Amino acid sequence: MPEFSKQAQDAARAMREVFAATPLQRNDHLSARYDAEIWLKREDLSPVRSYKIRGAFNAMRKALAEAPDQRVFVCASAGNHAQGVAWVCRHFGVRGVIFMPVTTPQQKIEKTRVFGGDCVEIRLTGDYFDTALAAAQTYCAEVGAHFLSPFDDRDVIEGQASVAVELIEELPRPPDLVILPVGGGGLAAGVVQYLQEVSPRTMIRFVEPKGGASLSAALEAGRPVTLPQVDSFVDGAAVARIGSLTFEVLSNVPRRHVLLAPEDRICVTMLEMLNIEGIVLEPAGALAVDALPELADQIAGKTVVCLTSGGNFDFERLPEVKERAQRYNGVKKYMVLRMPQRPGALRDFLQLLGPDDDIARFEYLKKSARNFGSVLIGIETTHAENFRTLFKKLDAAGFAYRDITDDELLSQFML
Repeated sequence: MPEFSKQAQDAARAMREVFAATPLQRNDHLSARYDAEIWLKREDLSPVRSYKIRGAFNAMRKALAEAPDQRVFVCASAGNHAQGVAWVCRHFGVRGVIFMPVTTPQQKIEKTRVFGGDCVEIRLTGDYFDTALAAAQTYCAEVGAHFLSPFDDRDVIEGQASVAVELIEELPRPPDLVILPVGGGGLAAGVVQYLQEVSPRTMIRFVEPKGGASLSAALEAGRPVTLPQVDSFVDGAAVARIGSLTFEVLSNVPRRHVLLAPEDRICVTMLEMLNIEGIVLEPAGALAVDALPELADQIAGKTVVCLTSGGNFDFERLPEVKERAQRYNGVKKYMVLRMPQRPGALRDFLQLLGPDDDIARFEYLKKSARNFGSVLIGIETTHAENFRTLFKKLDAAGFAYRDITDDELLSQFML
């Protein structure tokens, strides 16, 4: 047996001593929609609700085997790796110092504290993962601790590969396609290496958030590059630079095999999985499922595994997710309306609304002229085509307006 697959299997066996394999579940709803056998590898049901516990456990297990006196471990994480490290620190009885971006959802911070207990110290540093990473590496060098990379470490990659070990064991035959989320690349690198050795006919597709496409950028440049800007909404996969070690494995991935998921579309997928299936997924955890519509013409009749990588979702974010999903589906829009300053003008506007149109926001901004004022209006409706009817009515009535729903600059300041 090739070296890597044996090590991944050894890692999976060691994990069974402390937590069970995550379920591989056939999803009837998705299978019917895409005329395929769609299975979900439920990493959102691990002890820390993400696959990150695997790499953390394997790396710490190996580090302690080589240096039993090592008592301090350091990591940087946007949340899920932190929880995995915290859980494993408590399991092995060692001290962990965990650096997290200030923007990390509060739910992930609190869960990290719960999983680590007295064994961990949390330090909030910077707005983005890469800032926290630099601070963690500096601290680690100063105190001589062992650094646990979230992805760019061979033992972590090997641990993440245990996902593939389990899904191959759990299915009656190897899948035709596995869909993987990509952040720093640790999971993807591990699964790719294992499947290449054990199930080379299984195809793999990769999904990364559109606002954090570090793998795509690296494939384009032929080397890891740092993205100038990252959208942190998909916090579990919003990494500005893919790992060097992970890219060594992924450098031959065809560019067309990497799909980009718009952040607002991910919100649609999250709500669908919650409302229809009762499955709570964080944005990164929904990436693989979110790619299915783009692959619909390729997967009919095939066995497909989507890796739902995490379920650490802070429900305080649910209104934002709903809002973004509505905007993506075209059933909620914002506009700036030039409202005449005369009696009856507002009534005239309201009479143009259809029976399914609802005003979600109404705010006078300022008087733009003596006889007119600017109004910010948010409207929700049931079907996107209702807005075409409304806009025709506004045009016919002589109302001046501007749709700012997709104007990122104006939305940033006004919504």
